[in-house]
Amino acid sequence: MADPIHTPSPDMPPRMTLRSSLTSPYGRKVRIALHELGLHGQVEVIHADTLDPEDDLRRQNPLGKMPCLIVGGETLYDSRTILEYLDALAGGGRLCPRAGTERFRVLTQAVLADGITDAGLLMVYERRFRDEAKVSDRWLSHQRGKVERALSVIQAAPPDPGRTDIASISLACALGYLDWRRPVDWRPAFPGVVRWLDAFAAAEPAFSATARPPETS
Repeated sequence: MADPIHTPSPDMPPRMTLRSSLTSPYGRKVRIALHELGLHGQVEVIHADTLDPEDDLRRQNPLGKMPCLIVGGETLYDSRTILEYLDALAGGGRLCPRAGTERFRVLTQAVLADGITDAGLLMVYERRFRDEAKVSDRWLSHQRGKVERALSVIQAAPPDPGRTDIASISLACALGYLDWRRPVDWRPAFPGVVRWLDAFAAAEPAFSATARPPETS
């Protein structure tokens, strides 16, 4: 079986397929990375529906989750793995330091940001997939606490908004999701994080370029 991490020659760039939606915060992470690394022209984005049992997504990823990146006969998931692969494909060290303490600091920041997205999604799903009478306020409070604690840590020591790496990409996409679905009204309590997002968006045009279509509900 071919090794998907093998970097092809410049004359033979890989053709890749990204299974995602234009509203997935995790898929958005991949799309921002593709723009940042100059690889977006090598990827075809095919819409995925996690709730459709007939969608090929469930065969490409047995968990039925997106994003998936298909490279030749290999399928890579989830977004963190895909960003690591794309970074390696572009030569390495651009989205995450290659080694040392800084690498693990950036990885930890990225995990914290993804945790915000995870908690936000669980809050949205709690209301989407349960009858209103069965929605658990205790569960919502539990997830809200995760978001608020994480944002407090980030506000105290945010990533560099002028550097597009896996930490800043993950955080920007998490905040974009919170702004869209509004499981937590985060902006009044965390003005420093608001300023960080504004600065990142100004420095990284791919953040606006990958925003969900305005008509999307």
